[in-house]
Amino acid sequence: METLDLTGIPCPQNTARALMALELLDPGQALELLIDDGEPHANVPESLEIEGHTIALLERQGPGWRIIAARGGE
Repeated sequence: METLDLTGIPCPQNTARALMALELLDPGQALELLIDDGEPHANVPESLEIEGHTIALLERQGPGWRIIAARGGE
C-alpha cells in the first residue's frame, strides 16, 4: 500500500491531491493518507466519501491523522 503524506498541505489542495491519487488506483485498492488535524481532518474524509471512496480506517497519529481509503467504483 502506498502512502501519501499530505501534512502541511492546506485545504483544498490536500483533498484534490488525495482524490487524484485514488483515481490512479484500481477499484478496491487502498491508499494510506497522512493529514493534519483541524480543517483537513474535518474535510478530507468527508470529501473522499462524497466522491464514492471508502474510509477503512481513520485514526489519530501523533499531531495528525492517518486514513486508509479504498478507491470506489466498479
